[in-house]
Amino acid sequence: MQIYLHKILPVFLLPMGITLLLVLAGLFLRRHSLIWLGVVALWLSSTPIVSHIAARSVEGWAVRIQETDAPCADAIVVLSGGRIIAPGVAAVSEWGDADRFYGGVELFKAGKAPWLVFTGGWLPWEPKAKLEGKILIEYAKALGVPAKSIATTGAVVNTAEESQAVAALLEQKQTVIVGRRAQPHILLVTSAFHMPRAQRLFERAGLVVSPFPVDFRVSADSELGVMDFLPSADALAESEMVWREMYGRWYYGVRSVLQ
Repeated sequence: MQIYLHKILPVFLLPMGITLLLVLAGLFLRRHSLIWLGVVALWLSSTPIVSHIAARSVEGWAVRIQETDAPCADAIVVLSGGRIIAPGVAAVSEWGDADRFYGGVELFKAGKAPWLVFTGGWLPWEPKAKLEGKILIEYAKALGVPAKSIATTGAVVNTAEESQAVAALLEQKQTVIVGRRAQPHILLVTSAFHMPRAQRLFERAGLVVSPFPVDFRVSADSELGVMDFLPSADALAESEMVWREMYGRWYYGVRSVLQ
């Protein structure tokens, strides 16, 4: 039930939800100012120039580095990025975000860690879906990563569960990959916008984290133009991603204080 509340409640605090609430309040109270406020909120959230700045801000203005420039660690940890089951009897699992997977594999091939760990992303409303980590293990082996160097966690539904599951897994493997280290050192691979929250959660789980952000949302080659000031569905989706991520940070921040 908690996972449903965690996913559903923020919907009413995202740009589309706020716009709808403002318009409904304006109609009910007969206040045109609230309706116009909703329109302005939707317009700004749908404008690429606004969504791009917001996205880079939530990414912490991070930059992508070459795999060879990353530090060495005890393990490379790739967080689940979400996959979909394509329509059809074959039920083929398709990529939601391939950057995390390829970033992890490239780090491994660059010799940055002897162990490649995937998390077993799973959603309760897709009970028949195979754990993402198990799927990615097969892809990694096909790309030449030795099976003995790959591991996955059990089913996890959010970043907090991923951090706890990875910490437990590495504790079990401590004699193999950690040696004399008091805390396992990991190279954490996830989307740039998700990295600040993920890094804090993994550090709270007792891991030393070197971030390796991927899946950046704004192209470095983009130039400002007329289209950046016109609303688009892609920009709105980007803005909602930013808002959802900020709510996630707030949620875990408050939870850590109350615990």
